[in-house]
Amino acid sequence: MPALRVFAARSLCGLLLCLPAVTQQTTPPPAAPQPAQPPVQFKGSAIEVIVPVTVTDDKGRFVSNLVRKDFRVLDEGKPQTIEFFSHEEKQPIVAGFLIDLSNNSRIHWKTYQDAILELVWNLLTGDKRYTGYLISYGNTADIAVNTTWDSEKIADKVRKMKPGGGSALYDAIYLACTRRDLVKGEPYEPRRVIIVVGDGHDNASTHNLEEVLELAQRNLVTIYAVSTMAFGFSNESQDVLERLTRKTGGHVEYPLNALYKGVSGYLSNPSDDGNYALTVGTGAYAAEISNGIIKAVGGIGGEITTQYILRYKPDFDAEAKPKTYRKITVDIPGLPNVKISAREGYFPNEVPGAAAPVSPPAPAPAKGR
Repeated sequence: MPALRVFAARSLCGLLLCLPAVTQQTTPPPAAPQPAQPPVQFKGSAIEVIVPVTVTDDKGRFVSNLVRKDFRVLDEGKPQTIEFFSHEEKQPIVAGFLIDLSNNSRIHWKTYQDAILELVWNLLTGDKRYTGYLISYGNTADIAVNTTWDSEKIADKVRKMKPGGGSALYDAIYLACTRRDLVKGEPYEPRRVIIVVGDGHDNASTHNLEEVLELAQRNLVTIYAVSTMAFGFSNESQDVLERLTRKTGGHVEYPLNALYKGVSGYLSNPSDDGNYALTVGTGAYAAEISNGIIKAVGGIGGEITTQYILRYKPDFDAEAKPKTYRKITVDIPGLPNVKISAREGYFPNEVPGAAAPVSPPAPAPAKGR
């Protein structure tokens, strides 16, 4: 019996000594911590200036046969060397669709809704080089769909939108320039475009026009707009859209202002609805509204995808006093009668608090030499 007790004690001790070893073998070692991936951040200074340029003749038709040597870029009046030139169709872009959901958009909302869908499908083709995002603004501005190449994600949200409330346009532009997810390579490839579908009115923003205009210019954004201002109505905010687009190189389309242009009988066919050749509520009236909006949206989509893209590294005078804002002039000396649309200037300095800028991607070989 004593021998048996000694044997059992020794066996128990051996088992206890083995347990830690078993535990060490069966418990996996803790995984090494993975370094956090820094998010892509907005850059607030211009190392290289990108200038999308639209050229049209006296009839508004695009001039599409120009080459690099035709253009001249002046930065504060000083000629610059164009280091990158492209006129490729469907240049990579990231497009922000900013949709006014205020009460002012309710009259023709269904038609605008259809036109927005066409614009989304036209610009976001399924190719991952073309991305976009959706911001709705009423009493507040909200990112409805963050940056994506999937047009159906945006289209689905657009179909569910219903206007009503105030208008926070400036906050919507602020969100577009600061809060959405970025695509690697912005603002060079892809370049940044904002399309506002609204009337320019703002009565609910926490930011102001001057603030968001400077923010858009610092971030090398081109702004376009499709005005929802109805025919025959005055709009005290009309200049807002004009200023946002003109200063950044875009333009405003007014699809409802030309509603009766060229229509026989205008102002000669009195009715209870007014002296309109097209009676409100009829099929002809609805068709004319739809055609005007679709044409305006198509014009903006066509311009965005067929622009000349110029890039240059500013040649600053080291002895000159630094400027907070630098003016740009683009001209075509050999074609003085064409109309040129391009951004009017840029801010070369960093936005306070912004991350340090990174070098842009190496430019592709210039075409049209």
